[in-house]
Amino acid sequence: ESRAASASNKEINIQWYIPSAAKPSNDTETKVLLLYAYNTNPVKISNIRIFSSMSVFSGHLWIPLARIISLRKKLSDLKEKVEILMQDSKSFSTSVPTSFLEQSETSKISPSNKPRMSDAKVHLDEKTEEIAKGCLSEVKALLSVVPALSSPLTEIPFDVTLQSITDLEDMFDLANGCIITEGSLFNWITSLLH
Repeated sequence: ESRAASASNKEINIQWYIPSAAKPSNDTETKVLLLYAYNTNPVKISNIRIFSSMSVFSGHLWIPLARIISLRKKLSDLKEKVEILMQDSKSFSTSVPTSFLEQSETSKISPSNKPRMSDAKVHLDEKTEEIAKGCLSEVKALLSVVPALSSPLTEIPFDVTLQSITDLEDMFDLANGCIITEGSLFNWITSLLH
């Protein structure tokens, strides 16, 4: 009972494991271990000894440390650009911008049922969109089962909001990991891990 778990929504939990530097390795490139678990339907596990579900998945991937650090920097820069675009769109209008009112069907609603600014869909300019496609192509290559066959993205596969970009940046935070709940970002990430 003390080890029971439940998830009322679809969610993915990301954790990182960095092996000891003292551990000898035949591989010249330092790699870190991405551990993930996700559910595609709400679950409640009350007894781990008899639990069996077709909607719970887990796995791991070894990923080069240098690529994670590089990607995290790019995602941080992308998040900054998205924040600037949001500020610019607010300054062009004295009323609530229409992008603030636009929400995807899958985005979370805060308890007050008011849209949060971080859930507002952001309209990217051409340069920022290209940067986003580059970052997401790198994410796709890192998470794909056969990275060599992973082609660059021609369109952004989820709704770009400040929250989705923040979640993606947090996903590659080696110190903390993250939990991403249902939505278009969740759907895209789990499609890569299948």
